[in-house]
Amino acid sequence: MGLQTTLRALADPIRREILNLLKAGRMSAGEICEHFPVTGASISRHLSVLKEADLIRDTREGKFIYYDLNATVLEEILLWISDLKGEDTNDEA
Repeated sequence: MGLQTTLRALADPIRREILNLLKAGRMSAGEICEHFPVTGASISRHLSVLKEADLIRDTREGKFIYYDLNATVLEEILLWISDLKGEDTNDEA
């Protein structure tokens, strides 16, 4: 996915909090909904945006869909930011 899509997904505080929740492990949409004072439809849309940005993955098990964090994209963003800042692990301070 493109950087613009990823940054747009990260711009929303609810989506960032969903990512924080998923750090602890996979969760169903219902479990995620329990943490927010918004509708299930709203959480579903947030999950779709995160999935589109490849920040999360989903797995269907029976009638439930479980979501988990895809840290690979976050690592790529951190590398890009480090490069932008001019940080080099080989430089000496």
